[in-house]
Amino acid sequence: MNDELLIDLHKGNARQGPGGDEQTKLALNLAGLSNASQPLQAADIGCGTGHSTLVLAEQLNATITAVDLFSDFLDVLTADAEKRGLADKITTLACSMNDLPLKEGSLDVIWTEGAIYNMGFEKGITYFKRFLKPGGILAASEITWLTQIRPREITNHWKAEYPEIATAAQKIQIFEEQEFMLKGYFPLPQSCWIENYYIPLENSFDTFLAKHDSGEAQAIIDAKKTEIALYKAYRDYYSYGFYITQKI
Repeated sequence: MNDELLIDLHKGNARQGPGGDEQTKLALNLAGLSNASQPLQAADIGCGTGHSTLVLAEQLNATITAVDLFSDFLDVLTADAEKRGLADKITTLACSMNDLPLKEGSLDVIWTEGAIYNMGFEKGITYFKRFLKPGGILAASEITWLTQIRPREITNHWKAEYPEIATAAQKIQIFEEQEFMLKGYFPLPQSCWIENYYIPLENSFDTFLAKHDSGEAQAIIDAKKTEIALYKAYRDYYSYGFYITQKI
């Protein structure tokens, strides 16, 4: 799909995927980071327009590198950080998460909400691990089955869309195999999908199509409508799971 169209569809919304401020704060508490006495070095990878980055900056004694492939999203984050008096805590970095120009063993925290799937879950964990200090925190939200038994339609959809979708137990096993200790896990509630992501996204459809009168733009909206309909029909079977882990 056309990256420029996708950027334009998403950049006006607070979130580019399911999530919530309270869920980010809960993950921080499970990680035990909120009361760190020494300044932390953190990276928020695949941050989009930086809603989670801003929460991290507000809650942590940390310097945060906000990483995203698209500079348009990072421009929104920079403007919002300045408005909220957080610009001195956040540095933006436009690059692929597959090729991070970061020093190995330099980070206390790697945060990645709804983004690790872009490079693959297991590959992402293995790659991000090298940038963490011993005892560093890796927190990731990742598409996860909530049940063992599911309707065939949604199982087939996700097997085609993202073959690495799995249950929480299977995801946790991958962390453990990569020598991470689980500190906490919870699935995102439905409000993180509907109220925080899909409703604002749907509200932007008409404006987007008026601006981009093309078959390609219409195809993007049609795909999003299908995605939303599938979630509403099968939301009891999958969500993003939030995994909070520590490098051993």
